[in-house]
Amino acid sequence: MQSMAVAVCMFVMGGCGMAYEYTLSKIASDILGNSVQQWAIVIALMLFCMGMGAELQRHVKDRKLIDTLAQSQAALALLGGFGSLAMLHVFSAFPSHFALVQYGLVSAIGTLIGFEIPLITRINEQFSADVKSNLARILKMDYIGALIGALLWVFVLFRYFSMVQTGLILALTTLLSTLGLVAAFRNRTENLGRLCASIVGVGVLVACGFLFEKPWTESAEQRLYRDRIIFSETSKYQHIVLTESHSGNIACYINGHLQFNSVDEHIYHEQLVHPAMQIARRRDNVLILGGGDGLALREVLKHPDVRSVTLVDLDPDMTELAAHNEHFVRLNQNSLASAKLHTLKNGAIVESGQATVTIGRSTEFDPDHTREVATVSVLNIDAAAFVAQVRGMYDVILVDFPDPNSVELAKLYSQHFYGFLRQRLNADGILVTQSTSPYHAKEVFLCVGRTMESAGLSVVPYHDNVPSFGEWGWWIGGRDSNTDASELRNRLTSLPDWAEPTQYLTPELVRASLSFGRNDLVTGENAVNTITNPCIHNYYLDAWKNRRGMM
Repeated sequence: MQSMAVAVCMFVMGGCGMAYEYTLSKIASDILGNSVQQWAIVIALMLFCMGMGAELQRHVKDRKLIDTLAQSQAALALLGGFGSLAMLHVFSAFPSHFALVQYGLVSAIGTLIGFEIPLITRINEQFSADVKSNLARILKMDYIGALIGALLWVFVLFRYFSMVQTGLILALTTLLSTLGLVAAFRNRTENLGRLCASIVGVGVLVACGFLFEKPWTESAEQRLYRDRIIFSETSKYQHIVLTESHSGNIACYINGHLQFNSVDEHIYHEQLVHPAMQIARRRDNVLILGGGDGLALREVLKHPDVRSVTLVDLDPDMTELAAHNEHFVRLNQNSLASAKLHTLKNGAIVESGQATVTIGRSTEFDPDHTREVATVSVLNIDAAAFVAQVRGMYDVILVDFPDPNSVELAKLYSQHFYGFLRQRLNADGILVTQSTSPYHAKEVFLCVGRTMESAGLSVVPYHDNVPSFGEWGWWIGGRDSNTDASELRNRLTSLPDWAEPTQYLTPELVRASLSFGRNDLVTGENAVNTITNPCIHNYYLDAWKNRRGMM
């Protein structure tokens, strides 16, 4: 029984240790961004501290092995269980001290994880006196546990629980395995009552954590936002927050980054949509990549000659929110709602017009019931996978992705991706992409243009001031074999007034948006963003650091 208890404990510790590493890496990347850097630093630091923990265990006497291991596991459960919550509270209340707390927690947890393996190896000596057998048995269970822990974290914990809840679940698992080990070796403990009391005490704290996790998390999160949080949800892909100001303005944040504010989102979305729609030779088939909030779709559907719109957004929770949340519905003018709604079979490959698509729903939109309706297909699939597989051609493609603040998003600004978009454009089709700020992130903005050109697109930059974001920019383009940059610029400068209703945009404003300052488009950089060299992400990080230094 004791031998089995050792094996089970090692298996659980290996799984929880890996999951603790992932949880701390995820919460750090959510708070600070730059996920690659955060994951690499956190895991590397934990591995280093595990080595330090292995060294420290040399000072533990043999008679205290069980007591020391149990106490260290109780401490691990306490730190690991409440680590994510502590990091969130410290960042919201004392951001200048966040790094100290973050790396202090990572170091302490890494040390405790490294402490446990040699201690259990020493305990297991009575069952496997041979060093080779002993090490093989312990390390085997540790590595198998690490694999299972990683898989459970990716496919269960990350998918169905917040990082705070995940930490508490891991803490409870750690305590239960420790309690089992203490029960199996109760005759070898120096103070069984004290050990059980410490484990139960931490268990009570973990139970309180489960009970008060939501208000504690909301309290910390609220301090990160100026306005009152009215909605907060973590989907499989991102953390979505809605806030409401005293004047009733709604702001949407994804992973802490502002996506829109209702007071001026119309400026951004009208600039994204209408210049491209106005200069397009045809507007029968329109593709929107990103834009799960339905706001760009709202503007597209103002054009009566649109027959088909395909909206591709990775996160089904976002499109569901945009279709049913009262604040989104009011802002997007019910663009995602329909009287005829059907869901395509998950995983099926189906034909939608000229396009092969996976997963989604189609709706018909006609708010006034006065004209022929446009068919809207909402597809929850990765945009890169979609454009690589789809066989349809589009008259207008609108790209409304978040800024390239992670390596994962940087691929959606790559030469490879723009090459696929060029293939999806009709011969005289028009493509436009949001391109962050030409002022605050100049190198990012210019890199987008260079990368589009390298993919065979003729492009023209334009910009405008969106008060919530500051100076903002877009690149508009067409297939260079059919439409050159000078022709695009001529079309944009000679736009007649249009009948479609806009709150802000006029032909005069479009013409003005084409003008930049003398050196605004001048740079010494010439790198093109690719999948293997995501330089745009590095440009973005540099711009963010510089901007933070000015604030």
